[in-house]
Amino acid sequence: MYYGIQLAASGALTSLYRTDVLANNLANLNTTGFKPDFAFTRERDPVRAEDGLWAVPSNELLEKLGAGAHMAPNRVDHAQGNLTKTGNPLDLAIRGDGYFVLRTAADGDAAGVKLTRDGRMTRNSEGRLVSATTGLPVLSIRNRPITLDPNYPVTVDRDGSIRQAGVIVDRVQVIDLKDRTQLTKESGSTFAVNSKAFNQAIPATGEVEQNTLEEAAVDPIAAMMGVQAAAKAVGTNFTMISYQDKMMERAINTFARIG
Repeated sequence: MYYGIQLAASGALTSLYRTDVLANNLANLNTTGFKPDFAFTRERDPVRAEDGLWAVPSNELLEKLGAGAHMAPNRVDHAQGNLTKTGNPLDLAIRGDGYFVLRTAADGDAAGVKLTRDGRMTRNSEGRLVSATTGLPVLSIRNRPITLDPNYPVTVDRDGSIRQAGVIVDRVQVIDLKDRTQLTKESGSTFAVNSKAFNQAIPATGEVEQNTLEEAAVDPIAAMMGVQAAAKAVGTNFTMISYQDKMMERAINTFARIG
């Protein structure tokens, strides 16, 4: 019966985690460029298999029941969100696949960049194009910050080329990765990327749209239903724990009176 409690407890813990993940998706419903997470579970191996202790005696019947559930790594849904016109010339969105590149290190090497779909940009005091939310410089295709002349309006072509006074002054870098599982999600809509994955980046197939922002790719109805389902699963597993506890109490009280 202790084993039954352990199985139900694993179900409760994984369901609690799924609730947290889905609730976070809902909390970021209005976060520009946000990509929702999906929580996955996997079957936990029996102790002998988990620890490689095949010579240790075990109860084969209990092993066939399974050892409960474990959390598997989260997966990020990189699908595009809805695009909304803003009228701000420094608001950029990517229609299709791709990410803007932000610099965090002085030389803009692979270890010092972040990727994002949040195209809210502005000019800082030095005239550089930076992310409006993080203040990090937006990199050009030459891996350098982009400097704009404040005296001229900005026009951005679909390939990311920036024009001022009819002349191309720079081009916003938009890249994609062959393996997006190499991206590590950070706060908001920002992703960290390791050096190996960044060095294997490929040109993005998406097009840049000016005066536009990408909304969060969260389906509010699906997320709300997911939270409710996960919360219900938590309650169900706690009920099973209570049943197992009552059965144990009854067994102890019954067998204690025998003899």
